[in-house]
Amino acid sequence: MIFVTGGAGFIGSNFILDWLANDAAEPVLNIDKLTYAGNPYNLASVADDPRYAFVQADICDEIAMATLLSRYRPRAIVHFAAESHVDRSIHSPDEFIRTNVNGTFNLLNKALRYWQTLPQDEQQDFRFLHVSTDEVYGSLLPDDPPFSETTTYAPNSPYSASKAASDHLVRAFHHTYGLPTLTTNCSNNYGPYHFPEKLIPLVIANALAGNPLPIYGDGLQIRDWLFVADHCAALRTVLADGKTGETYNVGGWNEQTNLHVVHTLCDTLDALSPRAGGSYRDLITFVKDRPGHDRRYAIDARKLERELGWKPAETFDSGIRKTVQWYLDHGDWVAQVRSGAYMNWIQKQYGDNPPGALV
Repeated sequence: MIFVTGGAGFIGSNFILDWLANDAAEPVLNIDKLTYAGNPYNLASVADDPRYAFVQADICDEIAMATLLSRYRPRAIVHFAAESHVDRSIHSPDEFIRTNVNGTFNLLNKALRYWQTLPQDEQQDFRFLHVSTDEVYGSLLPDDPPFSETTTYAPNSPYSASKAASDHLVRAFHHTYGLPTLTTNCSNNYGPYHFPEKLIPLVIANALAGNPLPIYGDGLQIRDWLFVADHCAALRTVLADGKTGETYNVGGWNEQTNLHVVHTLCDTLDALSPRAGGSYRDLITFVKDRPGHDRRYAIDARKLERELGWKPAETFDSGIRKTVQWYLDHGDWVAQVRSGAYMNWIQKQYGDNPPGALV
């Protein structure tokens, strides 16, 4: 069995679906606190699969984590659980420290104690895969080389600082105690089940509703975009063949400005679901930039390709078209998400004046 923390979130649920698509896959225990961004509906298609089980629990809960490890005795932990949105980290940084730092520490501590009780052969097989972000590396200038695994950490937001801290804890538990850890730092993911606080699903949902499409600042911030199915394949590869103690960067080799991303989404929607009265581009509006907005991220994923043979299967255009089509085919999912706990959270945080990029 493997444990997946945060498995009801965007990448976590895609990973579980991808994992269970293999008939020979080990069983999965999904551990998720079910905050506003955790959605069990993402996994409705495997809810009755005998290889899938779900437990609602907080990774900060010492007793719960120790009990689950003792009861289910996993062969590996794939750790996605995290607060993940930069905007929210600016308004509520304490939640990010609690989950991303304290929660990861608690999980590592309990995993270490569990691992130390295993027979030697099971100790050798055990893996703790920590899924992190390229944002820990800070921001790049236009002519800078992409982030590599040896790039100095320079986080610029409470979110990225909390993830950097968790990365360092994972490294320390390997080098100090011998816990067999693996770390991946990925670029911006997109694809099915992406929560509509992030750029791509936000633009799709707003466009289909006829609402403004908010772009921060001048829209020329650059990100590397990674289709979530490619990320899942990379994680399976790292879990199976990665060298313990190592970090692997996972990127899509798709650097795009935010403005180009929005234009591509609008053009794809124009082709797949034309808007009466004009192009979706007519809905674009520029809003005040957020504080400390990093200008450019780019991932050098050559180590993962060179050592483990992984590279992305999707281009940016093919991945975007698949993503848009998925949202067109799953309007019920979008409506369910936007009418639920997410909107309650927005009201609680911002009252009647939410920032443009969140509405």
